[in-house]
Amino acid sequence: MVRVFQQSFDYPYDWATATRAVWQKYPNPFASHVISSDLIDVHHDPATGVLCTVRLFRKMGHVPRWGRLFMQSGSNEAYILEHAYVDARQQTMRTVTQNLSHTKIMVVEETQVYTPAPDAPTARTRVTNKARFISNAGWESIKSRIEGFGLARFHENTQKSAQGLSYVMERLAGTRAAPRLGAVVPPSP
Repeated sequence: MVRVFQQSFDYPYDWATATRAVWQKYPNPFASHVISSDLIDVHHDPATGVLCTVRLFRKMGHVPRWGRLFMQSGSNEAYILEHAYVDARQQTMRTVTQNLSHTKIMVVEETQVYTPAPDAPTARTRVTNKARFISNAGWESIKSRIEGFGLARFHENTQKSAQGLSYVMERLAGTRAAPRLGAVVPPSP
């Protein structure tokens, strides 16, 4: 059984600021688990005007004790590949991410689409998020539990992710000062 997560919400920033923030999302105070972000490929299609990029993220996460039984290496480290497509003419950005690590346990495929909000296209950006959780580990009951765990954890983390991206947007828009090295910056109310 495949579990699916879907949600849409608006950021109070224009599309240009929101999409620029995606490129500068890490580091931020809400994503201490992201260790590195590397740009692997960039391609611009002159016929369509679409910019295509590929990035690799290295993340650390907490694996529950029962989850370690399924992991070969026992590592809490994971690699995630992101393909991004930006069409500035149509004001659409689509990112597609998938884990490269621990795929025998579960594959997580996430797609996010950033567009100007229909009711306030110059002031807000709508992001539509869809994620699928597919486990290939063991019997159906085990697969279902693993997918359920992945969905619940993902749902919990979407708020932190949105806060992190909002933090970067605020900084880009000049409504938040860049933190000093070593400073603790509280989240906006």
